[in-house]
Amino acid sequence: MTMKQSRRSFLTNTAAVGAVSTGGLALPGLARADGHLPDPASVLADISVPGYVREDYRTLYNMSDAPLWDPNKDWIRTVDWEAVRSELAGTTVRFAIGAADQESAAEGLVPFEALSGIKVELVPIPDDSFYDKALAEFISGNASFDALQFFSPWLGDFAAPGFLYELDDFAAKWGLPLDDFYDTYRLNYGFFNGKMYGIPFDCDIQMVHVRKGYMETLLGGPVDKVNSIPTYDELIRVSGELNKIEPGVAGVGMMAARGFWSTYTWEHIAAQAGMMLFDESWEPIFNGDAGMKGMDIIMALTANANEGHAGAGWPENRAAWLGGQVATNISWQDSGTQAMRPDQSQIVDDFVTIYEPRIEGGRFAPPNIAGSTSCVSASAQNPEGAFLMLGFLTTASIMAMNEANANGVAPGYRSVLTNEELQKVSQPAKVWGDSLDHAWCSPRLPGAFPIEQAIGNEINRAVVGQITAKEALDNAAAAVKKIMEDNGFYQGNDPVDYASAAPGLYVGEGKDLPF
Repeated sequence: MTMKQSRRSFLTNTAAVGAVSTGGLALPGLARADGHLPDPASVLADISVPGYVREDYRTLYNMSDAPLWDPNKDWIRTVDWEAVRSELAGTTVRFAIGAADQESAAEGLVPFEALSGIKVELVPIPDDSFYDKALAEFISGNASFDALQFFSPWLGDFAAPGFLYELDDFAAKWGLPLDDFYDTYRLNYGFFNGKMYGIPFDCDIQMVHVRKGYMETLLGGPVDKVNSIPTYDELIRVSGELNKIEPGVAGVGMMAARGFWSTYTWEHIAAQAGMMLFDESWEPIFNGDAGMKGMDIIMALTANANEGHAGAGWPENRAAWLGGQVATNISWQDSGTQAMRPDQSQIVDDFVTIYEPRIEGGRFAPPNIAGSTSCVSASAQNPEGAFLMLGFLTTASIMAMNEANANGVAPGYRSVLTNEELQKVSQPAKVWGDSLDHAWCSPRLPGAFPIEQAIGNEINRAVVGQITAKEALDNAAAAVKKIMEDNGFYQGNDPVDYASAAPGLYVGEGKDLPF
């Protein structure tokens, strides 16, 4: 994926079919013949497991009709839709959407229109130019859309210049359950410089997954999610053993392609050593001991990694994992959920997601990397209607059912990931939820995406043997310093206040481990 692609386009093109809307909702008969809106309760009743989750998946897991969420935390079931209608029925919201998603988004928004009386007009933007088109419209001061969803590292690029609408007042007025989001998602996908600009949408975390059968052979017994691979040194050893276990199966799957793929893998591991990208003056410090520890581990793992790892991003990694070609895998949480689904995976029932391996002298810091957020344009003609629409799309029930459908769009709600019914259909959910109270995340800065690209390009050069690991991080630090300067840092009035960003960078300080 390049910065010019929308995240949704990327997901579509790489077969993680995650909708920017509610996906497969089919709710006929919402509009009455006399033009009056239906009773909200009747609409909400159809936003349910039988009405949304794929029938084959419901059969596969013998799912009941029980909710995968807490109805008391599900915003669409707590907001006063009659009040919404009295204030905003008859208005229009313009929603920027990747062109390939126009039809599915229109279908998914039918119940929102019925609940609110607000008409949604989709503004299709070509998938390969979403960032550039959105940025150009923001700069013009008269964007053709009220709302959009985008890759979360872009938040700083859009919020710092004042392109986004502050949402604090709307969140308070309509009772958005911000307290139900895990802190890492609320702080990093929702807030910028202490003000709310977004509602978390696709809430990712990177995790480590292992093939159960291979590990049990190696261990001589069942896999312990905490202790079977307690450290990255042990993952290096285990992946070396597993690299010899079966022809055509690599010991570890790893993304080390140029650009942000390598950055994400390195951040994932180096965060466990205590790595932070910047100091309090926004000076790059990631080329210190902790960053180097991450590089040393990556270089050691490459000896056991999948063929082509130096050119592998998520599409290649996903294919190798779900196709049974790697014995352990460093990837996102949906590598676990999708591996459960027979139509997507060849390793159903033969894998387990473990707790993050640790590094001696470091910390437990599972990485919240990538994801996407939902925002309102500062020039929106109907900002309140746009907020309400985004609240609908990101509500707990719809996000829980996205996870049940294994479509790659991940919930960030505590009430969802701790739900026992949800955990039955999402194997990573328990470990994922336990991990989030200790999450590490990069700051959302102007220029964050070019920063990710610059770091990863240098790491990839080290992986392929062109330069040393130390040279890679030193080169990257110099490149990042220049990007920061170009984006207004170090001039006495930084566009991001470090103190406002700091609480979201590592949320696990001083907390007991979940195991």
